[in-house]
Amino acid sequence: MTSSTPPAAPIRVLIADDQDMVRTGFRFFLDAQPDITVVAEAADGETAVRLAREARPDVCLLDIRMPKLDGLEATRLLAGPEVADPLRVVVVTTFDLDEYVYGVLRGGACGFLLKDSGPTLLAEAVRAAAAGDSLVSPSVTVRLLRHLTAGPKPEPVIVSRPAPATEPLTDRELDVVRLVALGRTNAEIAAELYVSLSTVKTHLASVQLKLAARNRVEIAAWAWQHGHARPEH
Repeated sequence: MTSSTPPAAPIRVLIADDQDMVRTGFRFFLDAQPDITVVAEAADGETAVRLAREARPDVCLLDIRMPKLDGLEATRLLAGPEVADPLRVVVVTTFDLDEYVYGVLRGGACGFLLKDSGPTLLAEAVRAAAAGDSLVSPSVTVRLLRHLTAGPKPEPVIVSRPAPATEPLTDRELDVVRLVALGRTNAEIAAELYVSLSTVKTHLASVQLKLAARNRVEIAAWAWQHGHARPEH
């Protein structure tokens, strides 16, 4: 008798958006994916926080502008620095230059996606969030982080910046950090640096420890704040 490897459990997703059509569209597409299932929906931020705490989904997709509790506060309650067991939050919004986006990222969100990015990128963002990979939409990464690190800072802002490095980053770690700041995925970084994917993950783990960074968004922000990002033109 031959044994087969059991299939991995699907990625469990919560969708929070005050527009019925948006939630329906997201659910229809995500539920059609063999590795993703929608376990909860909410039309306001207060309900989203309650359901997320009850269901403990792998990924929370949160709109920014919602009634009762906006995406900024909902993110802080689910993924903020004071949360002992934070959830993975990806902000999905039409407001790519909304000041709240920067507060949400500083408040603990691990990703950012525009609603018009398309269903394929939506599914990729969910998978990336579940795997701890690159989560900021490549089309907005450079502009987003420029705004995030430039003054004056938008308000309201919840500061969740990585601390100064406890020890210097190696040259190779800085190479990885620069590419993270430009929105590269782990696979793209591996290809560009001619190293294995596992090597990239090892470098990122080391960088995250040295910077006391919660996720790669904070790593990218650190790169911009300290002049290590080299935007492409």
